Amino acid sequence: MDAEPKESTDLLGANKANVIKFEPDPSSSHDEDLQGPPDGGFRAYSILVGSFLTNGLLFGVINSYSVIYTILQKQLQDENVPNSESRASLVGALTMGTTFFLSPLSGVLTGFLGLRLTAVLGGSIATTSLLLSSFVVDHVDALCFTYGVMYGLGASLAYTPSLAILGHYFKKYLGLVNGIVTIGSSVFTVIMPPLMEFMITNYGLHWMFRLLAVFTVGIALCGLLFKPTPLMIIQKPLRKDNSFKSLLKTIIDVQIWKNKKYRLWALSMPVALFGYFVPYVHIKKFIVENFSNVNDNLPLQCIAVTSGIGRLTFGYLADKPGIDSILLQQISFYVIGTLTIILPFVRSFSLLVAMSLGMGIFDGAFIALIGPIAFELCGGTHAAQAIGCMLGLAAPPLSLGPPIAGYFYSIYKSYTLPFVLAGISPLVGATVMFTIHFHRRSSKQTEVNKNGHTYLSPMDSEKSAVSFSRSNGNVNEQSAL
Repeated sequence: MDAEPKESTDLLGANKANVIKFEPDPSSSHDEDLQGPPDGGFRAYSILVGSFLTNGLLFGVINSYSVIYTILQKQLQDENVPNSESRASLVGALTMGTTFFLSPLSGVLTGFLGLRLTAVLGGSIATTSLLLSSFVVDHVDALCFTYGVMYGLGASLAYTPSLAILGHYFKKYLGLVNGIVTIGSSVFTVIMPPLMEFMITNYGLHWMFRLLAVFTVGIALCGLLFKPTPLMIIQKPLRKDNSFKSLLKTIIDVQIWKNKKYRLWALSMPVALFGYFVPYVHIKKFIVENFSNVNDNLPLQCIAVTSGIGRLTFGYLADKPGIDSILLQQISFYVIGTLTIILPFVRSFSLLVAMSLGMGIFDGAFIALIGPIAFELCGGTHAAQAIGCMLGLAAPPLSLGPPIAGYFYSIYKSYTLPFVLAGISPLVGATVMFTIHFHRRSSKQTEVNKNGHTYLSPMDSEKSAVSFSRSNGNVNEQSAL
């Protein structure tokens, strides 16, 4: 299709229908206009690469925080600061927590500014935050803002569009594409720790942040690729007046919260993710204290490698008919929770590496399935805000988990209790998710929903073509909720 999408720049207009409009190619048939995302082509594969790099650059930095943590913790300890473990872990926890907590804002901005501009803005903020962090490396409180909150804001604004844009260009293999994209964070998590340690050892923490800032410019450049297709229509309600309530209704999509299965999924995730980030922050210090003459970066790198394999594998499985993506995500939480509980009792480094490999595989399953589940439950047009709101709800427990683990460690001088508590939360969250299976979505429509996209029957397609010709090129698509 040659029709170019035009994102609405007047979403707040009082007298406009607030839909994305495009002029169809006169030479194309209505069937071509209604066939859905292209599932290939230069632009689609460019989007795939851009999303891959965005995920890799963002989470390669976030997941490698344990390298920075050991430096900050020692710095605070040398300054005789109480609870140095908890305060040092707070910086990294704020980064992950802010990334997820502000995801609803990212979802809103994608409807207001568009996917492309939101992603570019996020990359620019993340780059600025790392540059500012390089000047305040001796002040942990300042790093809580520059690296914790500010980088988290930029990551949030870039991350949600990088997942939502995939549904504009892929449908048949959406799960596999999500798996490929999220492998980016695994690849970069393998690369980042040794690179960060090399920079810290030879040039200092401040130059390490500056190098990361140079890399992060690439996120803003990738965001320029996120041009939406005219096939995924986001319909905004009319503003009846100039009140603040009417403004919010124009910008914020409330449709997702009318879906009971989505509500149950979104509310169970914060429970499951309370202890999720604890091993990423504390595993290096745990290894340093319990093992000698070993590569203390190896387990984290093993998690990253097998996480990539898990993302690709479970993303592929999510596309198969009859596969329940939510059940796969539950299984991943059960395995991760169990291995986290066992972790502090391991005294063999080889066994620890083997467990890290297992944790990585099912970590990949959890990550790769977020996008497909959101598309399945809420449809393509609502996916950005569905992902954003779920991650926003998960942010507080993600932020609190590592500092609480650090606090318990400072009291008991052992990681047994912190890791056990961190492992219990995924088990509880996965159990709560069983409630989703008791609520089957009923639909009176004749469409069949697959990967968040609507496939019309031939009769419905003919009716849609008639409706299209009568609307002067303005298309309204209602996704099944």
